Amino acid sequence: MRTSDQNSPLAKTYAEALLELAVAQPDPGAAEMIGLQLAAIRKIVREEPLVTPLLVDPAIGGLERHQLLDRVFKGRVDELLLKFLHVLADKERLNLLYSICGAYQIMLDERVGKVEVDMTVASRLDPAAVENVRQRIGAALKRDVVLHQYVDEKILGGLILRVGDKLIDGSVQAQLTAMREKFLAARPV
Repeated sequence: MRTSDQNSPLAKTYAEALLELAVAQPDPGAAEMIGLQLAAIRKIVREEPLVTPLLVDPAIGGLERHQLLDRVFKGRVDELLLKFLHVLADKERLNLLYSICGAYQIMLDERVGKVEVDMTVASRLDPAAVENVRQRIGAALKRDVVLHQYVDEKILGGLILRVGDKLIDGSVQAQLTAMREKFLAARPV
């Protein structure tokens, strides 16, 4: 699931502006296509530690930065996205690129009715069981669920779900802890 880096108010503002522009495009799939391109950019920024410092290096002038963006992205990303990157460069906001990419994806998912859910289990579930859980969560939330499975043997059994900022702890470890607290609270003093 996405981390809180996209919670920057400025990143959200830029992401929202880009999404609105993408939705207004004549191509009905433009917003999703730009989302895929932003996901690829985000992956590069995350995996290549020199990308962001290069994009925000104060030694690189505005014209050079635009030329760099054109060399890297022209013909590879949607024209709207390229123009957006130029605006970020002009406003000296390329340092927010990673956060903007994450915020855009969250907003796009909300717009199309998707929700990401982290599921932590004690041992890896087979694909059929994961799909069953995904469908049950989707039915409960009345949304299309993108389910991410994580394994943590410390929970002993059951599962822990994280939907946005909500945590549903159905692990055996949590149940044992709750029972222990009840027993300790009920014992005579």
